[in-house]
Amino acid sequence: MTTDSLAANAETTAKAGETLLSVENMKMYFPVTSGLFLQRKVADVKAVDGLTFDVKRGETLGLVGESGCGKSTTGRAILQLHRPTEGKVNFDGTELTEIKGADLRRFRRRMQMIFQDPFSSLNPRMSVAQIISEPLAIHGLYKGAERKDRLDYILEAVGLNPTFAKRYPHEFSGGQRQRIGIGRALAVEPDFIVCDEPVSALDVSIQAQVINLLEDLQGEFGLTYLFIAHDLSVVKHISDRIAVMYLGHIVELAESNELYNNPVHAYTRALLSAIPIPDPRIERTRERIILEGDVPSPLNPPKGCVFRTRCTKGAGCKCSDTVPVLTEVSTGHYVANCECCMAA
Repeated sequence: MTTDSLAANAETTAKAGETLLSVENMKMYFPVTSGLFLQRKVADVKAVDGLTFDVKRGETLGLVGESGCGKSTTGRAILQLHRPTEGKVNFDGTELTEIKGADLRRFRRRMQMIFQDPFSSLNPRMSVAQIISEPLAIHGLYKGAERKDRLDYILEAVGLNPTFAKRYPHEFSGGQRQRIGIGRALAVEPDFIVCDEPVSALDVSIQAQVINLLEDLQGEFGLTYLFIAHDLSVVKHISDRIAVMYLGHIVELAESNELYNNPVHAYTRALLSAIPIPDPRIERTRERIILEGDVPSPLNPPKGCVFRTRCTKGAGCKCSDTVPVLTEVSTGHYVANCECCMAA
C-alpha cells in the first residue's frame, strides 16, 4: 500500500458514517416522440420515479431488483451520465444537477463506474496501458515516468501482471477484462464507484474472485460503492445495506442482515424466496412465493402503488390511489407499504 493510499484510507476511516451521496426525489424520464418530421412528445418512460436514499462514506449500498426496474439508470443518473429529469443529487456537499462543463468534469475524477459487460466496455483498438492511462491524461494526472509507475501499481492492485500492459482486450479472459475495467475506474483515485452488475457476465468461479477483489480494494483505497445487481446472494455478501427496487421505486431499504432475516415488503419476500438453498431438506420445506402476472411497463405504470397489480391485496387496497412512501418500521429499516399491507 502506498503512502497516498494509507493517507486516503485513514481519512476515509475518520469520516466513516458521514453521508457522501444524498439522492432526493430523483426522477429519470425518457420522452417518447411521434411524427416523421415534426417530432412531438406523446409519453414518458418512467425509468426512475422519485428515488430518495443516501450512501455513507466507506459503505457498500446494494441495489437489487428485476431487469428493467431502473437500477442501471439510477447509477448513470447519479453520475450525471443521464441528466435527471427532476430531483437532487448531492455529492459531498455539491449539488451535481446544478453544475456542468469544467465544474462537472472535476467531479468525474471522484465518481467512476464499472460497467456490466467487460467485452463491450473496453475499446478493442486500445492496449491495456492506453485504456488505464486515458483517464489519467484527461484529468492531467501523473506524467512521464510517474504515469508508468501508476499504471504498474494499478495493474498489480487488480491482480494483473504489469507486463500485460501492451496487450489488447481480446487477449484476455472475461474475468481479466473486468479487472482491467476495475483498474480503469481506480486509476484516477475516486471516492465513489458505481458497480453496475460487475460480475453478472462472468462464470460463477470468477465472480467470487472479482467480489473479493472489490472488497480488498475498498479496504485499501477507502472506496464507497453503489453495487447494482440482480443476484441476491452476491449482494448479501458484499453490501452493508440493501435497497430493493421495483418499477423505478425503492420499496424496501435496510441493513443486509436485517433485510434477509426480516423482509417486510411482499416483493422483497418473493425475491428472497427465489434464492436456492444448497440444503435439500430446507429447500423442500420452505415457502416459495410466486408472483402472478408480469411487471407493468414503465411507459404506463399503475396508479398509486406500482406493485399493487401483483400484490395479493390487489386493486381493492387503499394504495390504488395513494403512492406509499418509505416509512421506518424499525431502526434503519424502511418500507414503502400502504396501511392495509402493513397491517397484514
